[in-house]
Amino acid sequence: MTNPKIPQTVHPINKLFTERWSARAFTSQAVAEQTLMSMFEAASWAASSMNEQPWLYYYAHKEDDNFQKFVDCLLPGNAVWAQHASVLVLSLAKKTFAANGATNRHALYDTGAANTNLMLQATEYGLTGHQMGGFDFEKTREIFQLSDDIEPVVFIALGYPGQPEQLEEPFKSRETTPRTRKPISSFVQKFEAGVPVAG
Repeated sequence: MTNPKIPQTVHPINKLFTERWSARAFTSQAVAEQTLMSMFEAASWAASSMNEQPWLYYYAHKEDDNFQKFVDCLLPGNAVWAQHASVLVLSLAKKTFAANGATNRHALYDTGAANTNLMLQATEYGLTGHQMGGFDFEKTREIFQLSDDIEPVVFIALGYPGQPEQLEEPFKSRETTPRTRKPISSFVQKFEAGVPVAG
């Protein structure tokens, strides 16, 4: 049976990009600690401004006592399905440079790059991951006792992909809806002097 989440692309790309998608249904299979560490290793090799590597990660396995603290930070629409993930991760960015304390305006961008590496490595292992911006920012700061220069970026639910039937609507339908992207012609153009950028 064809997976509706694996799209046909106009131009050839590595299969990791098409096989990666943000599932919400997970099996009960645990994610091995070494597998998880390999994903963080992949994250560590993302490019970053001045090689600052501003990303930080907290994580908990489902069987850990602190797992519920991660769930408690999520908005209800995410918590209802993310609580069944094998691992929950909090992605954070340090907003200042370690050497001089100056603002690192690329910290969030660089952390996003690290998260992408993590997601692609998860895909390589047959895992799925769902990044979530829907969380209580202040509760997260309080529960994880974050200093002012540490920014919560996203929570990530990780696990082995389950079946859509595990989910209630509207999540069940979203699990089988084909993925689409804007055509690259809508956001890529060869620059020519005097030609305004498309808006």
